[in-house]
Amino acid sequence: MIKAFGLSDSHDSVVKPSSWVVRFAPLIFKGSVALDLACGSGRHSQLLANLGHSVLAVDQDISAIQNVHSSAITPKCLNLEEATWPLFGAKFGGVVVTNYLYRPHLDRLPELLEEGGILIYETFALGNEKFGKPSNPNFLLNPGELLAFAARHSLKVLAYEDIYVDEPKPAMVQRLCAVKGVLKDHIPLQFPS
Repeated sequence: MIKAFGLSDSHDSVVKPSSWVVRFAPLIFKGSVALDLACGSGRHSQLLANLGHSVLAVDQDISAIQNVHSSAITPKCLNLEEATWPLFGAKFGGVVVTNYLYRPHLDRLPELLEEGGILIYETFALGNEKFGKPSNPNFLLNPGELLAFAARHSLKVLAYEDIYVDEPKPAMVQRLCAVKGVLKDHIPLQFPS
């Protein structure tokens, strides 16, 4: 899905998980199935599998993740931009989305979460056009857009940022970690740093 933003091949080859995902992935309750939406190379699928989750890794092109050898990761080729939501009825303990924005289905994400499920979302924000691609406003979050999204769906915001980052390339990003309903009992009260 990174190709939809027109990013360079050097950005496509990023293999290190996002620090935001690394920080909050441990909040996904143990033993649950996690979704890596628009998974790209599977860097977050691998992280989630290493944390003990079964992972559904979906993208419109799964050729890169098919090189990942883990029995905990199930790659699935889906067109996430079809008129009909391809994940209707699916439920997950955690959903991870990075470097991907398709507003027509954005409001479907909370439906994917089980009670106590964690949404970890990070993508480009308005202002990123100063640093290169993506520069199309269709692929850039507006100020406070993730906060408004969380409020619309009664998600409890655990953390939020709208910031400039240096890595993996200079960019403006918005980041959200939110829970549907209440935190599960075995989720730590202190967030990882």
